[in-house]
Amino acid sequence: MTSQNVAEERCVHIEFTFQAPFPYTVSPIPARMVCMQSQKDYVLRTVEERGVRFIQLWFTDVLGTPKGLNITPAELETALEGGMTFDGSAIDGFSRVQEADVLARPDPETFQLLPWHRGDHAESINRSRGGEGGETVARVFCDIWNLDGTPFTGDPRHTLRRAIERARARGLTFFTSPELEYFYFSDADPTHRPASIDTGSYFDLSVADATSELRRRSVLTLEEMGIPVEHAQHEDAPGQHEIDLRYTDALTMADTIMTARMVVKEIARQHGVHASFMPKPLVGIQGSGMHTHVSLWNAEGNAFADPDDEYGLSDVARYFMAGLLRHAREVTAVTNQWVNSYKRLVKGYEAPVHVGWARNNRTALVRVPVVKEGSVESTRLEYRSPDSACNPYLTFAVILAAGLKGIEEGYELPREVDTNLFNLSDNELAARSIESLPASLSEAVDEMERSELLAETLGEHVFEWFIKNKREEWSAYKAEVTQFELDRYFPLL
Repeated sequence: MTSQNVAEERCVHIEFTFQAPFPYTVSPIPARMVCMQSQKDYVLRTVEERGVRFIQLWFTDVLGTPKGLNITPAELETALEGGMTFDGSAIDGFSRVQEADVLARPDPETFQLLPWHRGDHAESINRSRGGEGGETVARVFCDIWNLDGTPFTGDPRHTLRRAIERARARGLTFFTSPELEYFYFSDADPTHRPASIDTGSYFDLSVADATSELRRRSVLTLEEMGIPVEHAQHEDAPGQHEIDLRYTDALTMADTIMTARMVVKEIARQHGVHASFMPKPLVGIQGSGMHTHVSLWNAEGNAFADPDDEYGLSDVARYFMAGLLRHAREVTAVTNQWVNSYKRLVKGYEAPVHVGWARNNRTALVRVPVVKEGSVESTRLEYRSPDSACNPYLTFAVILAAGLKGIEEGYELPREVDTNLFNLSDNELAARSIESLPASLSEAVDEMERSELLAETLGEHVFEWFIKNKREEWSAYKAEVTQFELDRYFPLL
């Protein structure tokens, strides 16, 4: 990475030079001059030329819930220069009342028109439903700052930035590629038992895949926004679908996940359907995961690749994977942050339960995908426990932190697991020193609370608030009388 001054503006030259092209379709950070002033000028010019009526300033709370402010073009230049003040005490996990105000400062690199709002697109949708045309709307992601000009420690985007900077100090860049799974349902009424709206299964192209048009529209909308999709397909369960996002740097990908979830939900809503990223919405079938492919890159190329190794893995990759495994129980409260997440992490439904690694064993927590011959640069690891409802900023931060810890400490990688872990008894697992992931949110938060790594990675503000919030969620869940209990006990007791 080098720097250069252009036209006396403060610019940053971001360039990664790889010795070989990316055979595994990756979207690396392009070599370009990123002039903040030039980018701001581009945003202002685009808003004027495209007739944008509203700009949405997007950010997330600590749990990853999308939040935002709407401003008009008249306020945009002020927002780009100094940010927009808002009451942080109104956002979960943000400021205390006595220090309420914070700044949402737009990141102009993330500016994008929202196709579902833009004139022609919105007009065709709305008129087909008996309405009128829509207004042109854009969005830009924001970093949250204190009024004194320091980063706000409760901002998940800053949390990920800190982890990325730690990797960058070692000359490494963190790339990710998630597989987003989700369901389509006939409606969003929580009093109804969810009903999927198709009967398709893996890769179906038949008439049974009635929601393929919604998925196709979602993919095309993402592509129109400059978000490349690796591929998309029907998943195994009725109504379940998957969109795989193409590799890019972790911060861009976290923004992309937030956008993709919004796109999928919005396209579904426009067609009278409900899309859900809930980890386990239906009984008796698998839930929705977010298997995440990860790799580290340096100036020479893929730091995970070693063509002379029997698994194609460098020492960096082995140490990174060892870090993921050793700290897996600690990070699970973040990668699987809801009570419902642990209904997915059970035996028999394709989600990992045990802490181990393998090449072709999908019961392992970490998988080493086999790369095509001659494509050593596509070497990567697949971390399989996260679900599609996680906060991607915090999830990527803790995954990276765990892997870097393994590199820094030189953790020894355990032996590859060579059997179906679901078939092993507790005694057999213990004999092989194979741990299990936490079985409940309460157990996961206990592990998190004892973790020095998580406290350091998340920072005091996020760490303490997250634990407090999850304790309250578990307490509310314990007090709830579920339908399971009514069905099982009420007729008998």
